[in-house]
Amino acid sequence: MEPAPQSQCTATSRTFAHLRPVLSAAAPLAAGLLLRLWMLKQFFEVTGDALIYGGLAKNMLLHGSYALTQASGEMDATLIRLPGYPLFLALCFKVLGMENYASAACVQILLELLGCLLLAAFVRRIAPTGLARGAGLATLWLAALCPFTAIYAAEPLTESLTLFALALALWAVARFHGRPAWSAALLFTFAVSFAALLRPDGALVGVALAPAMLPAFKGSRSFSRVLRMALICTLLALAPFAVWTARNWHVFHVFEPLAPRYANDPGEDPHLGWESWIKTWCLDFVSTYDVYWNVPDGELDLSKLPSRAFDSPAQYAETAALAADYNATHVLTHELDERFRKLAEERVKAHPVRSLVLLPMGRLADMVLRPRVENLPIDLDWWVYAHHRAETRLSWAYAGLNALYLLLALAGLCLRPRFWPWMVAYILLRSALLLTVEAPEARYTLEFFPILFALGGIGICGGWRVLRKGLENQ
Repeated sequence: MEPAPQSQCTATSRTFAHLRPVLSAAAPLAAGLLLRLWMLKQFFEVTGDALIYGGLAKNMLLHGSYALTQASGEMDATLIRLPGYPLFLALCFKVLGMENYASAACVQILLELLGCLLLAAFVRRIAPTGLARGAGLATLWLAALCPFTAIYAAEPLTESLTLFALALALWAVARFHGRPAWSAALLFTFAVSFAALLRPDGALVGVALAPAMLPAFKGSRSFSRVLRMALICTLLALAPFAVWTARNWHVFHVFEPLAPRYANDPGEDPHLGWESWIKTWCLDFVSTYDVYWNVPDGELDLSKLPSRAFDSPAQYAETAALAADYNATHVLTHELDERFRKLAEERVKAHPVRSLVLLPMGRLADMVLRPRVENLPIDLDWWVYAHHRAETRLSWAYAGLNALYLLLALAGLCLRPRFWPWMVAYILLRSALLLTVEAPEARYTLEFFPILFALGGIGICGGWRVLRKGLENQ
């Protein structure tokens, strides 16, 4: 048999060279898809916030009203949730079937995997010289196989879409730097608006990353073009919130451009005294689950309170009396709330450093470092090895994996990739916001992960280069 002509071999090599990036990306994406579909089968459920978002979506489709259906069957207009996720669910229900939450989760899975691709493309633009291709692929593997983000893609909640919006914003910023075109500017505008329409804290994406676009205009000869682009994008970003604010003013006669901090409609008591008291001792998710989420309407179990909730026998007695009075009706009246407020003020005055510094920092540490098993069928006391050995081992493995992502990101940050100050700015701004949270939940720090993936991919590739050079010099 005669050998293939040189031209044919060259053409085959070129074809393979063009297909190699596609094949390299296909493997992590396929693995990520299988992981998410498995989690959808094993852990999918529609409870809590998902039912609230779904109820809003149904009423928009069936009655044209942004309202919640009460137990009596009546609909009450509300502003406790921003319209971004209900609109997404309404679109999914319209196309895929009413209350078809599983299909909506499948759409989320596809969008989150697209976000993984966007992060990989972002890293290829910002990685130090010589690391772009490898760092992009490492980022794709880290993002596609992360169980912490994957499980939320399989839940009808806002988190996965927020992660997609953040990935899109990062990619758009990097692309805009390469070429300050309208397409990248509009995609960034959409990402920021979408993130803020999903959750109020989504606005931090724009606050942290918008300044990163300004250096792209350096040396521009057309100041009017720069000004026009900035003005139009700002107006487009604010337009949905102008409509939302006008709606809230028309319906409730209140100025509310986002959503209330305590998810209360106008006229509802946010129970600020109770919230203040919770802040004086709540430190971890166990207290959030066992105590904070139970009140009002549920039982306030004094035995669930940790010892740090009392500074003296007198405080214990006062807290016990408060719990007994509340448990008699399960109604947090204004009088009870005022008593909680006075108790909170007493505790803060006696220990200001603990209340204003140590506890907020502790809550942030709990949200960043604890095992991310809140969506898994694992007991809250996962650390008690004698009670459930397999669960404890899995939880510690999850804690170790979470720490690994943090360490890889730190290694990548040491290489100072492009835009590292803006990525750090986002994490710091979000951390500052989380210091004000009364009851910690690990999912509040899930938005760190797109940046952890990007920096971690760079860290892996940079570490491998150092290791390879060390082996070559031996």
